[in-house]
Amino acid sequence: MTSSLHAVRGELLHFTADPEDAGAAAFVHHHDGLLVIEDGHVRESGPATALLPKLPADARITDYRGKLILPGFVDTHVHYAQTDIIASYGEQLLAWLEKYTFPTEARFADPSHAGEVADFFCDELLRNGTTTALAFATVHPASVDALFDAASRRRMRMIAGKVLMDRNCPDYLSDTADSGYVESKALIDRWHGRERLLYAVTPRFAPTSTREQMTLAGRLFAEHPGLYLQSHVAENRGEVAWVAELYPEARSYLDVYERYGQLGARSVYAHCIWLDDADRQRMAATGSAMSFCPTSNLFLGSGLFDLDRAHALGVRVGIGTDVGGGTSFSMLQTLNEAYKVLQLNGQRLSAERAFYLATLGGARSLYLDGHIGNFATGKEADFVVIDPQATPLMARRMHNATTLSERLFVLMMLGDDRCVAATHVLGEIRTIP
Repeated sequence: MTSSLHAVRGELLHFTADPEDAGAAAFVHHHDGLLVIEDGHVRESGPATALLPKLPADARITDYRGKLILPGFVDTHVHYAQTDIIASYGEQLLAWLEKYTFPTEARFADPSHAGEVADFFCDELLRNGTTTALAFATVHPASVDALFDAASRRRMRMIAGKVLMDRNCPDYLSDTADSGYVESKALIDRWHGRERLLYAVTPRFAPTSTREQMTLAGRLFAEHPGLYLQSHVAENRGEVAWVAELYPEARSYLDVYERYGQLGARSVYAHCIWLDDADRQRMAATGSAMSFCPTSNLFLGSGLFDLDRAHALGVRVGIGTDVGGGTSFSMLQTLNEAYKVLQLNGQRLSAERAFYLATLGGARSLYLDGHIGNFATGKEADFVVIDPQATPLMARRMHNATTLSERLFVLMMLGDDRCVAATHVLGEIRTIP
């Protein structure tokens, strides 16, 4: 019988811990490495010289020498329905929703439009090396069906959900507390746990849900094992003030979600800028995660994320592109902006830690680190192949980079989709080199 093993050769890098805590012991690096894959999962990884002699003579080998192989990127916050409004001019959060987001999301009442955008969205993720995403759909159940169908055909890991929104939004995008619950429950039954797909209860944010809908969202989250919950919190100062008016009984914006049972393992909140330490401590204690979305925070003028305080208090943190308020599907470009946000906030982001956040850190924030995030034996073999010589400028700069840290930093500052030579999902190529 022909061997089922598939081996990939190149420069391997993956993380086993946060470099902020473990330093150089946090990552495994093989300049000439071999990733051995069987049935879509990692069988073994290590130096090519040690592993090549162990392969069967007929094992398939893909040679990526001269390129860097990393675990697939994990995007912990993105709006697939906002793909077509990326790079829209000149608003902050609340005006952005009214001017761009709501009219664009209305088009997803048409299943054919939802399907076309979902296909483009998934291909764009893969073209940028992202193999797992936590994504918002729209209020329309068909928008969720379209995204899960597109992800399933590409064998991607996708977490998504129908937006819940029953006030402070246009009538054409409003559901009700009851209809949102019923439609979400049907989608959970249809998709959650099917192949590599998982469902997220998705209240857009506290201002667009009534107390009744928030109660039912918390109920959904508690009723189904392994379910996710995603929303936004403390992105914009005007938004924070609005929440205080709508929920005067709450201590803080985050406290609104906790009052309705929406904090816990597998709950992920985008932005988390205007929080205090009491909020951060509640997120850490409940196992909730933050999605750091640097490009949208800068583009919408929202504020600067405090990674140091999140880390000091033990909060899980991943990286989100937040397209379409975010300005790039590229995780490399998103790490570029993360570095700058933290510089403005008087903090440092090493290149090693940046790539940790984009891979294993994201997987941990989604409680998926038992399945993805590094090349440990048994993990799903999702990975991205990066060409460090992708542009003349990068090639010239890399010629003068003498350490792994320096090369990684050049990648995140000068790199973009042009650096992605290939993306593999469960071991098989999903982009054309």
